[in-house]
Amino acid sequence: MSQTFLVAWRRIDEVPVEPIAWLLGVARKVLANERRAASRRAALTDRVSAVPSIVNDPSDAVTDRIRALEALDRLGSWDREALMLMAWERLDYKSAAAVMGCSPSVFKIRLHRARRKLAAILDVPDPSDAERSLLASRPQEAK
Repeated sequence: MSQTFLVAWRRIDEVPVEPIAWLLGVARKVLANERRAASRRAALTDRVSAVPSIVNDPSDAVTDRIRALEALDRLGSWDREALMLMAWERLDYKSAAAVMGCSPSVFKIRLHRARRKLAAILDVPDPSDAERSLLASRPQEAK
């Protein structure tokens, strides 16, 4: 109502002698403006709430990388090499076995053991989580 009378005050020269109909028309427009504004605010709130509020802290990645590299250092050279061939070099079993000088079946067994050792060092229950941590610590390729 206050908005309606504010419009009337600002446009006093346009107010007719019988102002009721004119004031009701102004009030209708004021209410329509308020509804549109509320709709825009609601849409903005929806858009803002859709944006992820948790931003990954880059320092977490650095900490995870350091932890993974320290775990690698604690492994034996064969285990470390096998894990790096799979996680960093992304070789298949046959190619990695050729690099390591053994058969693919022997390589798979040794890789399984290396994954379990890495999981134990990182204190994670699932060896695949340990390897994902290792994969995340993979050096970036030169551009």
